[in-house]
Amino acid sequence: MQAEELQPKKRNRKRYFGMIALGVVVFLIVAQLIPVGRTNPPVKAEPNWDSPRTRELLQRACFDCHSNETVWPWYSKIAPISWGIVGDVKSGRSELNFSEWGSGEAGGNKIVEVIRKGEMPPFYYVWMHPNAKLSDAEKDELIAGLEATFGLSSGAGNASGD
Repeated sequence: MQAEELQPKKRNRKRYFGMIALGVVVFLIVAQLIPVGRTNPPVKAEPNWDSPRTRELLQRACFDCHSNETVWPWYSKIAPISWGIVGDVKSGRSELNFSEWGSGEAGGNKIVEVIRKGEMPPFYYVWMHPNAKLSDAEKDELIAGLEATFGLSSGAGNASGD
């Protein structure tokens, strides 16, 4: 008799998980219909870079979130992943946008500080974009280039950089 009692419970459990799976699939399909703002507004102004190399290193490691020249990967079109990516780009652009230089961006000293501390680019971005990972030598080169671009003295993490 116990074996007969277990059969309805197994069927109910399968039905329950089947309903959950169907709900997830429906959610993912409907989520694709929600528009997200993957935009690249025109570039208004950039800093007066000390060299093309400084810009090249920044472009590799920072421009996807901190400029209007975002390269939107294929997975940025798939919800709900797209929501997180668009949110990160909007947040990054509002904090610092190299394509709208002169619009209240963070000072050069702050930019140098977050790079020196390894806070940027974030680990999850580098995981998905391995070319954004700068070697120690490239990081030193970028910091020196930013210090030259913003008129900071070498090693100055607290000088005014605008």
